[in-house]
Amino acid sequence: MNMDRSCRTAFGILVIDKDPVAESEFWAMAPPGVIMNTARFESPRKPGTSDYGEDPARVVAESSDVARGLDFLGQMRLDVICVCFTTSSFFGGVDFDKTFAEQARGKAHGTPVVTAAQATITAMNAVGITRPFVVIPPWFKDEIAEAGRGYFIQAGFELSGLHRFKLGRGWHDLQPWETWDAGAQWVIHPQEVYQQVRRAVPTSSDGVVIAGNGFRCIDAINLLEADLGLPVVTSNQACLWHCLHRAAVSATVPGYGRLFATGSEAVVWA
Repeated sequence: MNMDRSCRTAFGILVIDKDPVAESEFWAMAPPGVIMNTARFESPRKPGTSDYGEDPARVVAESSDVARGLDFLGQMRLDVICVCFTTSSFFGGVDFDKTFAEQARGKAHGTPVVTAAQATITAMNAVGITRPFVVIPPWFKDEIAEAGRGYFIQAGFELSGLHRFKLGRGWHDLQPWETWDAGAQWVIHPQEVYQQVRRAVPTSSDGVVIAGNGFRCIDAINLLEADLGLPVVTSNQACLWHCLHRAAVSATVPGYGRLFATGSEAVVWA
């Protein structure tokens, strides 16, 4: 990678059209010398409806936006590209996700590509989570929740529970997908994430997984780990950690969980 010496590594991030969270959380956690380059793609869900089509994972995989983003980012000589759209991975399943990442590498001119769900699974394995309590954002409808449950089970985990984050007053009359269209991604506060998770986590859990790149939650990680005594993995935290290890960058990232203290020798790549 031919860049200024102050740049240790550079990543590409593909983010869904109306997600304001992924980039901000990546930048908040990024150690010095780490650069993020972002492209966006259109959601397979039509605004105002719950319809993702018959095969949303394949729609994303074959999206001209995604192909264009991979092409352009791939020409930038980046170390790795992360596709930040957990919903598509859940619908597609572990095997489809792996195949998509391999095919995406070809579209990215050989730059390694990983999905957020793959990064999350790898992070869970690295910190020893086997019975996760999975927390999903309020805009994940029942079908996405069940697809997510199946994704984790297929990956070899036994869920101790699954909790959809509850929004406050003024949101109860909306369907899950309507909360996204109404801007729920802008109003979630980490303090409320902390409180809901702490109240709901079962005693049988050996870790917490907060799924969804548009789900603002990284500032709850340390408090939850301290009070629960369990590792906490979130989508954007896992993505950054995964990208750092893929780029062979050893960096201190204080304040965002024990995952960043996990050495690459403990990692089995998804």
